[in-house]
Amino acid sequence: MTNYSIFLIDDEKVAREGVTMALRTHYRVEAFETAEDAMTALETGIPDLVLLDIGLPGMSGIEALEAMKTRYPDIVVIMITAFEDVDTVIQAMKLGAFDYMVKPLRMDALLVNIKNALETIAMRKEIQGLHEKYLKENLPCFIGESNAVQDVMDVVKRVAGSPDTPVLIVGQTGTGKELIAKAIHYRSPLFKGPLVSVNCAAIPKELIESELFGYEKGAFSGAAAKGKAGLVEQAAEGTLFLDEIGDLSMSAQAKLLRFLEYGEFYRVGGTQKHTVRPRLVSATNRGLSGMIKDGAFREDLYFRLAVVKIEVPSLTQRRDDILLIAKHFLVEFNEKFKKSFHGISPEAASALKAHGWKGNVRELKNIIERAVLMANGKELTAAHLGLNMPSHGKGEETENATPLPCLSENGVDFSALLASFEKRYFEEALEMANGNESKAAKLLGLTRDKFRYRRTKLIKG
Repeated sequence: MTNYSIFLIDDEKVAREGVTMALRTHYRVEAFETAEDAMTALETGIPDLVLLDIGLPGMSGIEALEAMKTRYPDIVVIMITAFEDVDTVIQAMKLGAFDYMVKPLRMDALLVNIKNALETIAMRKEIQGLHEKYLKENLPCFIGESNAVQDVMDVVKRVAGSPDTPVLIVGQTGTGKELIAKAIHYRSPLFKGPLVSVNCAAIPKELIESELFGYEKGAFSGAAAKGKAGLVEQAAEGTLFLDEIGDLSMSAQAKLLRFLEYGEFYRVGGTQKHTVRPRLVSATNRGLSGMIKDGAFREDLYFRLAVVKIEVPSLTQRRDDILLIAKHFLVEFNEKFKKSFHGISPEAASALKAHGWKGNVRELKNIIERAVLMANGKELTAAHLGLNMPSHGKGEETENATPLPCLSENGVDFSALLASFEKRYFEEALEMANGNESKAAKLLGLTRDKFRYRRTKLIKG
């Protein structure tokens, strides 16, 4: 603990010397009689924590807090006050104080408060270290250290330098496919150009062609008098990101295929050929292979889009990253909502790791945001998160488990029970494998042929 440094600012000599003596066995302490002296010292080095008396001569504690937070936004300050004046305390908290304490100080309470504040600092530094490690030059990237994430980012780094190569990103909803597209763009030679994102599912099918390729004046009822350049043109010298590519109409797919092959297109209602060469990155959470079999997606377009295919892991496939990501969002929403949570309780951590995460990282972000906004305290608990605790004892059930029926005198339908469990795990394996039967079979320790045979029996049953 002696690695942490503390500035103590208090004009009362007895209090200053007493607190300094008590803290020096745990921390490096510098004491100041005035806020002005402390502000000067801050110019040569920022401590991990500041203990700041409100009732100071000259520059008051509130004025000093405001000045510190203006110059050093991340500085952590605990206010000390002789009188618990509600208005002053509220003002201090609004200005960004971590906490406040009332004189006379109880050393055990002060040490606990300092410990909580330093845990907040440690968590912030942990996240900052990840950012510095993986977000060099402020480039978008996943937070995480799991092998699954590292494999994805290795592919991103390799493919980013080849802007003529189309990339298809596949993965469940909420896994961060758009973040991968941004990472590719900002690591590519085209990073100075625009990144134009299009959600194909959000645009009516009858308008998707005009949105992508633009239109000439009078092309259709309601068209702008001067016509309009499409998103493909807007992305020239940059990257065009087509999210939910599986929602494109067959007509739009045909035009997109021609554009990919020749770099040429015509605006809706126009006869003039246009040629541009933006990088194309697309993404989907749908099984395009199944859509191809059903005639809903062009196979030739698929092969053009998926020159390089990146499979984004679901959150359940990277459980080792869950706490890192949760802490990242905790820091983010602490700052947004002016809260001072310094960590996640062991029970909450267990609940986070055990949760099903059907909404993936997006669901995790929403849960942390809601918890930080609605809850108060120093540590996020399982109750704050609204998650069920993982079970360990006999008769307990996890959130997603199927309850076991008790064996009665009437017996149970054992075959149906086994089929129910088998079906559940087959479905979960397919979901985790994004519909890939070979990968799903591997997750269950089966060969692909045995997996398909047993799955077919389950469907018929």
